[in-house]
Amino acid sequence: MSIPPPPGPQGQYPQGPYAPQWGHPLAPYPRQAPVNGLAVAAFVLGVLCFVPAVGLVLGLIALARIRKRGERGKGFAVAGCVLSSVGLALWTLTLSTGAAGDFWDGFRDAARGEGTAYSLEKGQCFTTPSGSLQGVTYDVDQVPCAREHDGEVFAAFDLPEGSYPGDGEITRAADDRCYALQDAYAMDRWALPADVDVYYLTPTSASWRTGDREITCLFGNTDERGTLTGSLRNDGARLDADQHTYLLAEGYLNRAMDEVPAAEAVEDDLAGYRVWAGQVSEALRGEVAMLDGHDWPAGAERPVAALTDDLRLAQEEWGLAAKAADLDAYFEHYGKGYDLVVADSTVTARKALGLATTPPEYEGGDGGGDDPGVEV
Repeated sequence: MSIPPPPGPQGQYPQGPYAPQWGHPLAPYPRQAPVNGLAVAAFVLGVLCFVPAVGLVLGLIALARIRKRGERGKGFAVAGCVLSSVGLALWTLTLSTGAAGDFWDGFRDAARGEGTAYSLEKGQCFTTPSGSLQGVTYDVDQVPCAREHDGEVFAAFDLPEGSYPGDGEITRAADDRCYALQDAYAMDRWALPADVDVYYLTPTSASWRTGDREITCLFGNTDERGTLTGSLRNDGARLDADQHTYLLAEGYLNRAMDEVPAAEAVEDDLAGYRVWAGQVSEALRGEVAMLDGHDWPAGAERPVAALTDDLRLAQEEWGLAAKAADLDAYFEHYGKGYDLVVADSTVTARKALGLATTPPEYEGGDGGGDDPGVEV
């Protein structure tokens, strides 16, 4: 049987059993007032300075409850209010000066990492862990362009904000813009090695969610196991005034030749090829005007003059091809015009200016000549 505890003062039993229990003192001590939880929260937010406005509000509420309920934690609440007030002032100053955006950009870039594919800039050369420019990559190692490398960045641009447009749309944007931007970095297409082509790094659906909108355009070796050595940069900063003017003029024709219709045979799209011939004719007009308007050095004056004579005749033939009534007329004028734009006078003028003299190899459709997409 159990024996009841002895009666307390005035015959009353004490609250709860008087016998000792494991983990408790033999005699109960008076309980302390609890610490107000909001006061602690206000102090933590004040120290972190993460959401100072919230810390200030919680501190004020905590002080009111402490006075009303007799709880502890006044020091925490006061400290939280003070720290949050300072933090709020700092946040206001930061937002007014635009430093918040700079801070976030820096934080995001740091999160991406210096050695990631996102950190590449124009003119930099790099290697990848796999040695390949295919698939998804997260890490790259920047190396001097004089050393062997997998790629060289020649341009970068941002896609517009919004929801992820999809892999296909991003690829189309990269294809269109990167090929259009290559000439600004490597103006002389004849100087590009035959085994070099345009590649690009694009956002993935995952990186898009972190704010990644950049497409990076780069040159790489068409052989998956091949590498590059030396920079391919060939722009206004690395050319003399005569070379620069010549390549700017030649760019008119290059861009027009890039617009060759998708149909591989003229008979499949005669109307499209006539429009294209008209574009080539106008491009030749622009090239001749620029070449004629420049004061060439003595050693290049006659070779360039001979080239412009050929280009004037070519411009006329391409113009007639644009007006051709049938296939036979188109091929007649196209053939003459094409032969004139790839005549030896181009090589002679280039040699006189100290530019590359080996015509590049191209893959193109059968437009009735060797290659209607040739870039000269």
